[in-house]
Amino acid sequence: MRYKSLFLLFAVFLIGGLICGIIHSVNQVNQNEETPKAKLRILTAGSLMVPLSEVEKAFEGEHPEVDVEIEGHGSIQVIRHIIDLGEKADVIFVADYSLIPDLMFNRKMPNSTLPYADWYAKFSTNEMVIAFTNKSKYANEISSDNWYEILARKDVKFGFSDPVLDACGYRTLMLIQLAEGYYNNRTIFETLISKNFNPTFFVESDEGDSNYTIYVPQKVNPKTDKVVIRRSSILLTPLIETNSIDYGFIYLSVAKQHGLNYIKLPPEINLGSEGQTDNYKKVRVEFQFHRFEYIPAVKTRIGLPIEYALTIPNNTPHKKVAIEFVEFLLSKKGRELFYKNYQKIYEKPEMFGNTTEITEMRLKVG
Repeated sequence: MRYKSLFLLFAVFLIGGLICGIIHSVNQVNQNEETPKAKLRILTAGSLMVPLSEVEKAFEGEHPEVDVEIEGHGSIQVIRHIIDLGEKADVIFVADYSLIPDLMFNRKMPNSTLPYADWYAKFSTNEMVIAFTNKSKYANEISSDNWYEILARKDVKFGFSDPVLDACGYRTLMLIQLAEGYYNNRTIFETLISKNFNPTFFVESDEGDSNYTIYVPQKVNPKTDKVVIRRSSILLTPLIETNSIDYGFIYLSVAKQHGLNYIKLPPEINLGSEGQTDNYKKVRVEFQFHRFEYIPAVKTRIGLPIEYALTIPNNTPHKKVAIEFVEFLLSKKGRELFYKNYQKIYEKPEMFGNTTEITEMRLKVG
């Protein structure tokens, strides 16, 4: 009888424990269902992945109800994810500010009179460098005076990003063409670019040889393994680090973030000096990619100083949170995280476009 009583008592405790556990689980599920995290989707130029990842952690620390998801692509591809592939994003960042007005201002969203975006903020800058490691061929010889001769050597491999997809790619072409004038050598582009691709890139100049147009073939196809092309400039860094290529054309901030050696290039060609704007404008890139036929504005990219821009697309699913993220990024905390990761950022962003929308957002910075 005593054992029976003990058994019944044990059973009561067991059942009671199970019931409490079930109630707790149900309550937990209800709590989770009541407070789902808002997913903030960010599409960015790959060169901003490192500083934005730091901003993401800090922002989520102050906003535990938000889950920030960041995807890195070439800048043109960032925008095409929205206007061509029909995807939605809450904030986008590009390494060439002009892509936003050129691609998004005049494209209407489906079933809407609104464009995909009607404002943007310029907020950061950079410059082009040639990155390498101590194991790169002729690492002890290369300099800002002879880099084009080193890259031309038969046993040297170098890389840059696809100009059809990535701003760093078409800036590499501009840089190399500008180098011909700076170094007074009219064979640099032909030696490094034209003869290494099939179909080839070709350059036209005006009568005074003062302005140049670089024509990019529909298919960017290296003829040999001397030149390597990747979809985004950040995909070159592991190739440089593992010595799969000797040198890569990337941004200064990315080289510093990855601890790579780099050649600082003259301001006349590095696309990082506002004082050289008129010089940079002498070079333009013309795409022959058939998908750009319906977007005439993107077919031609003009040489300009490197400036990054951001916008919140008009079809953002989480506008309020997107504004909060942008405000955090442009605040003192956000700027410090950019400085920490070698990414220059303006004290105050420069706003362009629909001023009514910008005012209504009450974008606070400081």
